[in-house]
Amino acid sequence: MQNVTDRTSNPFGMSPPCDRFVPGYGDANADFHVVGDRPEVHGGLDTGVPFTNDAGRRLQDALVDAGLLRAAGNRPEVAKTFLSYLHMCATEDGDDAPPQSSYDDLERFFDAELRAIAAHVLLPVGERATRHVLETYTAQAWKTDVEMESLHGSEIRGSGFLVVPIREPADWDGTDHDRLVDGIGTLRATDYRREADLGRFGPGDDPYLVR
Repeated sequence: MQNVTDRTSNPFGMSPPCDRFVPGYGDANADFHVVGDRPEVHGGLDTGVPFTNDAGRRLQDALVDAGLLRAAGNRPEVAKTFLSYLHMCATEDGDDAPPQSSYDDLERFFDAELRAIAAHVLLPVGERATRHVLETYTAQAWKTDVEMESLHGSEIRGSGFLVVPIREPADWDGTDHDRLVDGIGTLRATDYRREADLGRFGPGDDPYLVR
């Protein structure tokens, strides 16, 4: 697959209706898409890059050990990975979550970016992002509480995606880092892309990979 863009910050030029926002960051042809809640929760207001507060750096360190980042930092060096938020706009009062109507309004930007990236694996961080991804991008019905402690680092089959939920990094205990690293390592050792080459049915030798 050819690169659609070499830009790592806001590669698709998203322009949400707010004065201050933190756009997606990473490889526009990523295999792994890490989805956070909003800048006030998972960092980025100072750096313009998601997951760059204290909790975000804790997650970055695990992603480095799992092979999804080459290096952590305020501008992490990605390895086929993209980082973004459900709600990319900053709020006037960062201590209060935006109303659901604001999430609903910004969901179109998140969804457009997610489908443009078209990663094979979605890694939602925290309960809100995990619930949204499970309800929107899997065929399973999630009517009960999302138990992040039990879902952390596990693989869930989605509708065209694999989903690996991540417990809120600010709440990690001594085992969560290793559980996530091990879970991603196990997944990467499998055929997580689940692609079929339909090119063999057509003329020429060029592959035509579909999910």
